[in-house]
Amino acid sequence: MRQPGCAAVLSCWALSVRRWLGTGSRFCVPLPGRCTDGGLRQAKYLAQIIVMGVQVVGRAFARALRQEFAASRAAANARGRAGHQSAAASSLSGLSLQEAQQILNVSKLSPEEIQKNYEHLFKVNDKSVGGSFYLQSKVVRAKERLDEELRIQAQEDREKGQAPKT
Repeated sequence: MRQPGCAAVLSCWALSVRRWLGTGSRFCVPLPGRCTDGGLRQAKYLAQIIVMGVQVVGRAFARALRQEFAASRAAANARGRAGHQSAAASSLSGLSLQEAQQILNVSKLSPEEIQKNYEHLFKVNDKSVGGSFYLQSKVVRAKERLDEELRIQAQEDREKGQAPKT
């Protein structure tokens, strides 16, 4: 007796799955000698495993997405309105506030300290004295980012000083 080839086994599984799902039952005509009851059981188990796996992955993805939204919402609430301006400044300059502070070696936003460190690092990294143009441009971008943050803070202070009179 000749064993069925791959195509016959696949068609048997496809027919078994259709029969098990109940779709196209009138078009599903069993082919004699190709499908056995064992093929139907295997197809049923395979379909159950696939459905269960998709459900597990879908639930995990949905849970991770909910957690990410909640964390994002909490961070946005913690930052408040100024956080949005600061985030926009970070995306425009390409540097975060922390990166800019590290580049210019400042711990607090003091205009005098920022200017002093900027001038020193700009001169040290000048190409004419053997410095790096890349590092010099990073110093300039860091100063621009910190200046923008100082402007945002000054604007907030002005808005707090002009509280609506009620």
